Amino acid sequence: MHEPKLADVLAARTRIAPHLARTPFRPYPALADAVGADVWVKHENHNPTAAFKVRGGINLVSQLEPEERRRGLVTASTGNHGQSIAYAARLHGVRATICVPEAANPVKVAAIRAMGAEIIAHGADFDDAREHCEQLAARDGLRYVHSGNEPHLIAGVATATLEMLEDVPDIDVIVVPIGGGSGAAGACIAAKAIRPEIEVIGAQSSAAPAAHSSWRRQELVTGEMHTFAEGLATRTAFELPQRILWRLLDEFVLVSDDDLRAATARMIAATSSLVEPAAAAALAGALALRDRLAGRRVALVASGGNISLGQLRALLDRVDAG
Repeated sequence: MHEPKLADVLAARTRIAPHLARTPFRPYPALADAVGADVWVKHENHNPTAAFKVRGGINLVSQLEPEERRRGLVTASTGNHGQSIAYAARLHGVRATICVPEAANPVKVAAIRAMGAEIIAHGADFDDAREHCEQLAARDGLRYVHSGNEPHLIAGVATATLEMLEDVPDIDVIVVPIGGGSGAAGACIAAKAIRPEIEVIGAQSSAAPAAHSSWRRQELVTGEMHTFAEGLATRTAFELPQRILWRLLDEFVLVSDDDLRAATARMIAATSSLVEPAAAAALAGALALRDRLAGRRVALVASGGNISLGQLRALLDRVDAG
């Protein structure tokens, strides 16, 4: 697997542009007060799938070989990646099968189904679904789309960073949620190629720290996974994103699930838009690094906004009770 370069990101932007509008990039004084910095939010939660991953899905599916299109696609997801592949497959007339955990977010599952993809629910978590997906790909001859080890996905999601730096060229720091790491890897590739002095910082739940442990140890690690934030819920690290993060990521912070709940409520209130807990990891990470970020211009990537009403009620009740 080759690591995408800036040229790949620029080419991805051309492929994506006919299908996706630029997402807003806005300053929020309430978040600036909380972090002690000039805080801007990149609203990837305003994409058609309410998540950043659709950029990568369109970039990948638009480049499939004719035989791959004929066979169809299969992938595993807790929801947002699955939506991105389903959305892109519908655009290009390709059959898609999405394997999800049995307790997957119903909002995300319903959205995938509405886009015409087949849903297969299997296992307790993402990694169970992924392993089943790999078996189906081998058995049925489908084009398997790994959620992290795909250069076209990483180049596609990196276009969000291009937009940020075109809109606000003097950003000092970008804080990105990390689950599998494709979003942070894309941010690193684009930001470091354009302005090497920009810091890129990742944030992950301490209840699912596989990517963080892998980054610290510079080797792929499998770990425990107990987070409620499904967008961060993976037990394994992915080779291609990690290779990029080992080389280019400046810092990686762990935040508690309680920090994620509080940050989700704060971001929703400050931005007047829905943010899912995985996306709020960027704010939780910035709050944890408040001293380091003081007085700087900081971009937070709101990576998704797919939260069910039940999840939102439970989260707000817990925040209020705390």
